[in-house]
Amino acid sequence: MRKRRKTELDIKAPKGTRDLLPQESYKWQYLENEIREITKRFNYKEIRTPMFEHTELFQRGVGDTTDVVQKEMYTFLDKGERSITLRPEGTAGAARSFIEHGLAGGPQPTKMYYLALSVFRYENPQAGRLREHHQFGVEVFGAKDATTDAEVINLAWTVLNHFGVHNLELNINSIGCPNCRPQYNAALVEYFRAREDELCETCRERLEKNPLRILDCKEEKCKKVAAGAPRIIDSLCEDCQEHFAHLQSYLSEIGIPFKINPYIVRGLDYYTKTVFEIISHEIGAQGTVCGGGRYDGLLHQIGGPEMPGVGFGMGMERLLMVMEGAGIEIPRPEELKVFLCTMGEQARTYGFGLLKRLRDAGISADMDHSARSLKAQMKYANKLQAQYAAVLGEDELNRGVIKLRNMAASEEREISLETLAEELN
Repeated sequence: MRKRRKTELDIKAPKGTRDLLPQESYKWQYLENEIREITKRFNYKEIRTPMFEHTELFQRGVGDTTDVVQKEMYTFLDKGERSITLRPEGTAGAARSFIEHGLAGGPQPTKMYYLALSVFRYENPQAGRLREHHQFGVEVFGAKDATTDAEVINLAWTVLNHFGVHNLELNINSIGCPNCRPQYNAALVEYFRAREDELCETCRERLEKNPLRILDCKEEKCKKVAAGAPRIIDSLCEDCQEHFAHLQSYLSEIGIPFKINPYIVRGLDYYTKTVFEIISHEIGAQGTVCGGGRYDGLLHQIGGPEMPGVGFGMGMERLLMVMEGAGIEIPRPEELKVFLCTMGEQARTYGFGLLKRLRDAGISADMDHSARSLKAQMKYANKLQAQYAAVLGEDELNRGVIKLRNMAASEEREISLETLAEELN
């Protein structure tokens, strides 16, 4: 067997990225179309932000002690020596846009969503989580009531159920606010300081900068230590207690079951009060399909007004993987309606005009562009899974007719050229 000679340009997609091929793009289009309809019912409007932002936005918004900022961002200097970062998440960019365009001056709350948003994280690729992956997310600014928290959870729950994903578990927690968290942080530091030798190196650093993040560590030894740590829901101030109680009441009212998980803190520094995760049991350990919470201080933290916020992010690759694991079939769109087969230059020229008229009439239609024989054209039409093949030669053209063949039934009949579009419709 002859060995393939390596060329100078042996180019492949970068690690952690993948191509979306034409034969599978219909799945994404289906998700996007259905999600748009659901967000419309909830009165959310779409926002689209740049793929890259100034690095400082993520340092100030996401938090410079987080793994995202310290380890996972794609950051570079542009030609003007400005530090630029490919967005590692969607909320900071939406918040920057909200401030920059003065949306705080409009009617509140401002309810936005983004769809198939490219997100970049430099981490080891895993099932449903690539270095470039895509998110559906919502952001609500200007509403402090727990009904908003419950609404965004309900929106995510509605989307998942709409696609047939029912084996779900909602975990909620409250991580307090600037009034009650300092006291809790002090209790955490005291607890973990006495067990510092049992923590991983990263968590020993977190102990100095952000002890709450230790609860989110995935190392088994840190999980064991964290299991006995003080619970933040036992240290909430009166306002946070009331907010969390209302959230539970609203979720119960709309019939969404939940578990209180005191170890959910999420991985980003901007969260306050509510944090939540929706887990699917269809895909094993990597089961989180949606996560979010409240971020009441984010806008002010990046130079905007004192206004509350709440939202979530849902990985679309992860959603597709969950649906596949649950055996959920995504409906295929209608294939090509008619393939036009022509014989002879006169018929080919007329057929090219006919093709336009069919498309203008709303009919999906195509024709041969490679000068194939009639037999080869019919084979090609079959490969394209066309419902009909329309055969036009000089004889048919002179008589003003065309042969229309039903590919599935293998039935053929002659019809008038003038009525072809009507027949196909």
